[in-house]
Amino acid sequence: MEIKRPLFLISNDDGYQANGINALVEMLIGIGDIIVCAPEIPCSGMSCAFSATAPLRLRLRERREGLEVWSCTGTPVDCVKMALAELVPRKPDMVVGGINHGDNASVNVHYSGTMGVTLEGCMKYIPSVAFSLCDSREDADFEPLRSLVCGIVLKVLREGLPLGVCLNVNFPLSDSGDASKPYKGVRVCRMSKGSWGNEVVRCRHPRGYDYWWMAGDYTNDEPDAEDTDRWALSHGYVAITPTQTDVTAYSALETIKSWEI
Repeated sequence: MEIKRPLFLISNDDGYQANGINALVEMLIGIGDIIVCAPEIPCSGMSCAFSATAPLRLRLRERREGLEVWSCTGTPVDCVKMALAELVPRKPDMVVGGINHGDNASVNVHYSGTMGVTLEGCMKYIPSVAFSLCDSREDADFEPLRSLVCGIVLKVLREGLPLGVCLNVNFPLSDSGDASKPYKGVRVCRMSKGSWGNEVVRCRHPRGYDYWWMAGDYTNDEPDAEDTDRWALSHGYVAITPTQTDVTAYSALETIKSWEI
């Protein structure tokens, strides 16, 4: 009886040509078969947006043993929906987002297209994991992540995840100088409280009109809380945050029920 290799569906928000997603493919190709469906252009900040009013196109970019790479004209979530509907030969064993250029810790989880990929997989009841590195550079070095990325993926394949729960995994920059132990360790932690300010930057075009960039400065609202993802990353640890699709505020249910409306 032929034993099927695991099937991974991989996407991101940096685009199919990004170094991060290509590094992820090379890390996982030895573990299972891979179908990549990723945006044709960078789509950072798309969160769970999908194209409700625009047609989409798919384009095959690469095919080799155990791997197909497709680009999609839509959002990261579009890519997952399109791949599940049109590309995969069977239900994937895992949806993997990333590896993102830049972290997706704290409130960034609400904006991230990479997390959109992972949440979409989770809502389809497929074990799903997002990987991000605290390095936004185009030529970021993803090699130090290899051992832990593969280890986490294999663990999820073996153990599964609770329904409605996915993993948001963020890696700090490695500065240990020891390639065999690039991080202090791994911490399973909660999302830290934080906020973005100064988000809109006004610029003046040479032709005489104003335009704006969305940028901003992040403020960690609890920098000393050692059980958070931001603390872990700032102290050299890999942060794993279990994230759920059910956003009900259960702690507030009884209070709101008591309101006289």
